[in-house]
Amino acid sequence: MSRPSSLRSEPAGPTVAPLTQYVLKLVSRCDLACDHCYVYEHPDQSWRRQPRVMDPATVQAVAERIAEHAAAHRLDVVRVVLHGGEPLLAGAARLGATAASLRSVIGPVARLDLRMQSNGVLLTPATCDVLVAHDVKVGISLDGDRAANDRHRRHANGSSSHHQVLRALSLLRSPAYRASYAGILCTVDLANDPIRVYEALLAEEPPHIDFLLPHANWDNPPARPDGLATPYADWLLAVHRRWLADGRPVPIRLLESLLSTASGHGSHSEAVGLGPADLVVVETDGTFEQVDSLKSAFDGAAATGLDVFRHRVDDAAAHPAIAVRQTGLAGLCATCRACPVVGHCGGGLYAHRYRAGNGFDNPSVYCPDLLRLVRVVTAAPVADEPTRPTDSLSPRVLDDLASGPGTAGSAEQLAAVHLALVRALLVALSERAAGDPVAADGWRLLVQLDDAHPDAVRAVLAHPFVRRWARRCRDGAAELSHLACVAAAAAVRARVRADLPVPVRDGLVSLPTLGALAVGVERGVVRLVTDDGDVRLAGRRVTPDAGRAGDPAREDGPDGWLPVRSVGLDGGRLLLEDTDPHRDCYDLPVQPRLSGAAALRWTRQLERAVRRIDAEATGYAAGVRTLLRAVVPLGAEPTGRFRSAAAGTAFGAVAVTPVSDDAALAVLLVHEVQHLKLGGVLDVCDLFDRADSRTLRVPWRDDPRPVEGVLHGVYAHLAVADVWRRRPGPAAEGHFRRYRAWTDGALDALLDLGALTPAGERFVRGMRATVDGWP
Repeated sequence: MSRPSSLRSEPAGPTVAPLTQYVLKLVSRCDLACDHCYVYEHPDQSWRRQPRVMDPATVQAVAERIAEHAAAHRLDVVRVVLHGGEPLLAGAARLGATAASLRSVIGPVARLDLRMQSNGVLLTPATCDVLVAHDVKVGISLDGDRAANDRHRRHANGSSSHHQVLRALSLLRSPAYRASYAGILCTVDLANDPIRVYEALLAEEPPHIDFLLPHANWDNPPARPDGLATPYADWLLAVHRRWLADGRPVPIRLLESLLSTASGHGSHSEAVGLGPADLVVVETDGTFEQVDSLKSAFDGAAATGLDVFRHRVDDAAAHPAIAVRQTGLAGLCATCRACPVVGHCGGGLYAHRYRAGNGFDNPSVYCPDLLRLVRVVTAAPVADEPTRPTDSLSPRVLDDLASGPGTAGSAEQLAAVHLALVRALLVALSERAAGDPVAADGWRLLVQLDDAHPDAVRAVLAHPFVRRWARRCRDGAAELSHLACVAAAAAVRARVRADLPVPVRDGLVSLPTLGALAVGVERGVVRLVTDDGDVRLAGRRVTPDAGRAGDPAREDGPDGWLPVRSVGLDGGRLLLEDTDPHRDCYDLPVQPRLSGAAALRWTRQLERAVRRIDAEATGYAAGVRTLLRAVVPLGAEPTGRFRSAAAGTAFGAVAVTPVSDDAALAVLLVHEVQHLKLGGVLDVCDLFDRADSRTLRVPWRDDPRPVEGVLHGVYAHLAVADVWRRRPGPAAEGHFRRYRAWTDGALDALLDLGALTPAGERFVRGMRATVDGWP
């Protein structure tokens, strides 16, 4: 067979629309036997005739064809997805060689966006090292928790793949490999609860989630329970409602695409919208095929008769079945062209339109579901601009927060995202909890309370150190049994009767948001009863101050109850947290339990500091009052220096050393709440390229700082400068000038580095505009 011709600089001709996306079937076999797989379980069985693995010579030929096409059409970027089967069956060495070959040939012509779709079962640190080295971003297939995932995604012997997939996702979440984490792909199954699926996926902290309708067509229609006209729309809309309520904590491609079309912009998915489907598949033997989901229609549906050795990509692009999918509205059937929502729906996925006799000249078999989904989702309020595929906070919220203070509405959205992440973490732990007798009782009680007393559950889950415990528990560094303490605290707040075992740690039973109860043993399990807001244990009865600001000077009495002290702030509570066992998340030592007199000094000073923020830094008061839920006392610095800290895993908490006056404490609180706000943004929105390891010199540190550290520093110092700007006197003016100079220089350095995403650049330029607007 002849080799591809040399690269050409002339366009191939006006009749051929260029293709920018390529799916390379690197391996044509799989280590799972998913019963809904369109490659192995649907009518087209051509995989049996394919080589198991793509030969290096075929990879080279594919690379040359792509480069030839990119040069001819002057493409800036092309996307190549390594696919299968299961591409990890190729092994780390073959993956690395394939990525290197593609980059060496395509890279000089166009930017290569290299990706891989995998079931994750065989993902190892060695493979992840290869992915990072060659800048390959990987998407993982996961259908939810174990019960949901094992409904279809099993090994050939019927065994579960769930724990192996979670292990792969844990690897991709780690700092070393996070840059290669592209997201999660999930197939909708009506038998699975949509909220449990959503929460299980969210718990894996994916950059994106992609929900796919199961492959079906008019000859093989999807399952529809009796009496339900639009069950798939109903399932997705349940996710949509929760996603909106959570503040859109992660981009969901199908929903983001519909919101984008509602704003007059293009779709981000081939499943909806009228954008051209500029994609071609290359099988392991080098043959060009149409989009591989067509294999669900009939045997040979995806075939083109072309291959990379004898034909150019232009030839594939000109194939009638591929070319028609680039014509937008004109390529749809008459029913779709007349539909009022066609601009959003786009006729649905091409494979779902098939019917024997007239091929793909039909509406989608999911037409009623798509119609309802479009009408509900696109009727929802949207920002003036659509969110970017990489952003799950709207530009309006980012712009508001970039101003420095931000409004209460933006802070409330960050708080909602935090709560959603905590819920997702707990759902992810629920499977393990079923095998732990203490945690199992706690989980069952928490689920019941969430139905009957959601406000009580919400108040406990919003506590900063519940999230920190859940994160540590997921990673194997904390005890799962603490889940029973979380449930018991919610039961006290709900004033319901509950009887359950709870763990003892260091002689205490800890109830988040309420305090701790000293018992006579250092470790173990004791029986705790809650009843009408009281707690009984071993014959003792105590009454926590649930939801109220109790006497901060109260000493710990003989009943063993150590209440959380708090400050009442216009209907809210700011906790002085010195009992929670998971508060030790700072680089500075936390203080042990405070005496009543010490607690009174702290709470009075916190109240004065917050009042001072209200008076002197009005804009920042909204963020402080909305996001700050707990202050952790730190030990005094031997040098007498004031110190404060915030931790990303303890959203809503600030740790502070003893401070001489409320004016200094006010500045520290504003400073740390800025860190909380930026941490909340970074939970759901990439502001910088996490693979960029470059550092910057900043005037407030001796050591060079990574981009994330500089972002945190400049955002906090902007607020500190703003606070000093509003205070009178030459000392305040000197502080303002120093912090403004620090902020000025760091903003310029960030903008010049080239490591920011479009959202990050927008955010930093917003801060730049704020600083430039000061007199």
